[in-house]
Formats: sequence, C-alpha cells, structure tokens
Amino acid sequence: MPVVVVDNQITVARVMDISLSCDHRVVDGIVGAKFLNIFREIIENQMIMLV
Repeated sequence: MPVVVVDNQITVARVMDISLSCDHRVVDGIVGAKFLNIFREIIENQMIMLV
C-alpha cells in the first residue's frame, strides 16, 4: 500500500488500480482517458451518483 501525506501526517492510502483496453479503430484514446477520469471521480466521490 502506498504511503501518502494527509494533513501533514504520514498515512497509508487505499488505492485501486484500473485500466482500460479498447480497439483504437473504434474508440479514440482521448475518449477512453475521459471515461477513466469520470470513472475515477465517481469512485472517489460516491455522492456524485446520487445527483
């Protein structure tokens, strides 16, 4: 588990690695990157799903 600094204190962070595989003939790389960024925001802030 990675070590991070939160509020000037060293702590262990919980992380989840994700990856996306797609056929570049069908999905452009920037579209895939945007999807992963939105997915990350939803996972990090679950309240977004309620809006």
